[in-house]
Amino acid sequence: MRSERRTVRANGIVQAVRVAGPPDGVPVLLVHGNVSSAAFWEPLLPRLPETLRVVAPDLRGYGDTDTAPVDATRGLGDFADDVAALLDAPGLFAPGVRPVVVGHSLGGGVAMRLLVDHPDRVAGLLLEAPVSPYGFGGTRDLAGTPTTPDFAGTGAGTANPDFVTRLAARDRGADGPTSPRAVLRSAYVADPASLGGNEELLLESMLTTATGDDNYPGTAVASAHWPGLAAGERGVLNALAPAHFRLADELVAVPAKPPVTWVRGDADVIVSDTSLFDLAYLGSLGVVPGWPGAADCPPQPMVGQTRAVLDRYAAAGGTYREVVLPGCGHSPHLERPAEFVAELLALAEVPSGV
Repeated sequence: MRSERRTVRANGIVQAVRVAGPPDGVPVLLVHGNVSSAAFWEPLLPRLPETLRVVAPDLRGYGDTDTAPVDATRGLGDFADDVAALLDAPGLFAPGVRPVVVGHSLGGGVAMRLLVDHPDRVAGLLLEAPVSPYGFGGTRDLAGTPTTPDFAGTGAGTANPDFVTRLAARDRGADGPTSPRAVLRSAYVADPASLGGNEELLLESMLTTATGDDNYPGTAVASAHWPGLAAGERGVLNALAPAHFRLADELVAVPAKPPVTWVRGDADVIVSDTSLFDLAYLGSLGVVPGWPGAADCPPQPMVGQTRAVLDRYAAAGGTYREVVLPGCGHSPHLERPAEFVAELLALAEVPSGV
């Protein structure tokens, strides 16, 4: 399977989309994660059968899609609305289609939002290393209880400023731990060798990220609580913050509950109960000074929260399957593509090898 690039005006913006497979094929919608683009799915496409109809958009502010602003107060709603508009855009899917929606990391949150908003348009969810249904950072337990009233320690202020600077400068170097290439090798995968010949493609994908107050990382505000910052109202990292993205109850309450497959690696350092991107966990390691301690600011149990919410989803009449890949990091579709494809085909009810 090979893709072709198209542009579509949908939800008021021009969206770049990768399309593969016959128009009447089994529909699959691929939603990429943060600091990437639809190009992150390219290594997977040759492993997919020609019987699928695959649509993979660049989200706003990534790839070749318009650099439209992200209203963080809507959580991931701007992204979900953009993706929802593609379901009925001419030439992408057959009319009235219900695709299997695959969401990676931030894209997992977009996929959950899409299901909540349009439960009749989703045939199944494949959540790949998804953000917790309680957002990223700032919560203390499986119920998503805030560590502080303003969810301190979340949002745009948590981004490493040198990484943002290098991203904006389209830095292709490998010197220092905050270069985009170094982050790709150390955080996106557990073993950089798994990137193989795709490293330049994936790095280029990262470097398409629009930076600034309206996109990545967004705006930060001061907080009276450790570590002195909280989420603002504009930009991507704020849209992921629990002050704005909290849909656990809505997800459990959706009237139509398609099957969910949750695929994650046990060596993920981004979405983890010990995430190296969670300031509370970094504080517990002494990396961020002044941490008030586990009683006041414990690390977010991201994986535990997702499992607890999916348990509630199942108890309310849905079904889910958790797949844990040993030694795998944040990008199972890159690191363990055979297992990932098998789970996707099973969810789409496509026989393996077809």
